[in-house]
Amino acid sequence: MKRNMKRTGFTASMIAIALTGIAQTTYSGYFVENYDYRFQMNPALGNEKGFVSFPVLGNLNINMHGNLHVNDIFYVRDGKTVLFTNPKIGEKEAMKKFGDKNRIGTSEKIDILTVGFNAFGGYNAVSLGVVANADISVPGAFFSLAKEGLTNKTYDIENLFGNVNAYAQIALNHSRDIKQVPGLRVGGSLKFLIGAGNLDFRFNEAKLTLGEQNWTAMTNAQIYASVGGFKYKYDRNDHTGKDYVSGGEIDSFKPQGFGMALDLGATYKWRDFTFSAAVLDLGFVNWGKTQKATTKGTQKISTDSYIFNADNDADNSFSKEWHKFTDDLAGLYQMTEVDELSSYTRALGATLNFAGEYELPYYRKLHFGVLNSTKINGKYTWTQFRFSANVQPIKCISADVNMVAGTYGVGFGWLFNLHCPGFNLFLGMDHTLGKLAKQGIPLNSNASVNFGINFPFAK
Repeated sequence: MKRNMKRTGFTASMIAIALTGIAQTTYSGYFVENYDYRFQMNPALGNEKGFVSFPVLGNLNINMHGNLHVNDIFYVRDGKTVLFTNPKIGEKEAMKKFGDKNRIGTSEKIDILTVGFNAFGGYNAVSLGVVANADISVPGAFFSLAKEGLTNKTYDIENLFGNVNAYAQIALNHSRDIKQVPGLRVGGSLKFLIGAGNLDFRFNEAKLTLGEQNWTAMTNAQIYASVGGFKYKYDRNDHTGKDYVSGGEIDSFKPQGFGMALDLGATYKWRDFTFSAAVLDLGFVNWGKTQKATTKGTQKISTDSYIFNADNDADNSFSKEWHKFTDDLAGLYQMTEVDELSSYTRALGATLNFAGEYELPYYRKLHFGVLNSTKINGKYTWTQFRFSANVQPIKCISADVNMVAGTYGVGFGWLFNLHCPGFNLFLGMDHTLGKLAKQGIPLNSNASVNFGINFPFAK
């Protein structure tokens, strides 16, 4: 039981990291006039005025997204919060909330300091920030095994994946109008990246077949830890006589990798329409020394030592036989092979933004837009469409309301932008918060709060 608790704690800690974060520039600001950070979604979108950000609070967003929600896992019964595995939660009620792929993630950025200014024939921005990304994908069979017990005879828990990474970046942006092509504007950002850490875990195969006369299990798993000063912790399996990875610790922190990335973008204005396209984070990080832990290929155990009785009161009931079986099964899931890699290169997840905007000819202060954003990130790829209405009733106030639909469902977003001489404040949400748990945690994983204070220069 001690071994199982340690293994569970290690996995839970990785999931906990994936559920926290302070996030990227708000998509609700893409079409908003005088929103200072539009160049981060398309580097061709310059500003009329330069600005300097309030340190750390210039562009602060709290964001999470996914199709696995808090209220899928936790329920309230008799005034108490319980897991979906609680006997008071029916199997049909619990399992209907899980799909084949259950995902949750964040894509974060804290802008520590940003300065924008007009020079060199166009608009420029220099920014220092910290980026953190986290994604986890859990197959539905994982929840079936936890909830249903022997309802299904075979549980295929393959493709349980997760990634967490963080790095600092210095970004240099420049955009300008192309005079030879009226209406065309182009821009780009060059980013220099310093890695703080990366963690990849991949459960490629985890198949468990439970029969009354024979039980079989196969697993294949890997963990890549690229964190300066990180070391795996070990424990011993008394049944196999092997040491296995039971956790990890950091004895000292230091930068762990370096990389580069590009943002490229363009806009084209034709009559009352403006079309735009951009690719963001086209680059990589080369992580330094990486600790790789694996199951050493696919491991298999097959035994007829466990014969269970459907009677829960019997000496060989399923619950009692299961506890016996997990001691032998533990060795199969544990990482027993550890290697040190000199480096580990991982591409950043590139984001594509395509947009069209229409300015109402009879009321130029009102315009409508549609934005498609797609993050290309392997198993964690997602896409969304955002339909916006934007208005600037007076010079110092602009606002946006929008509807979003995509990989993670539908939602409602908005942004209010106050842009007075010498002072700018914006507040909004890409996904409006719904019902909250008592602890203040959103029950729906698609939630964000966007806030910033900046100081524009005189034109």
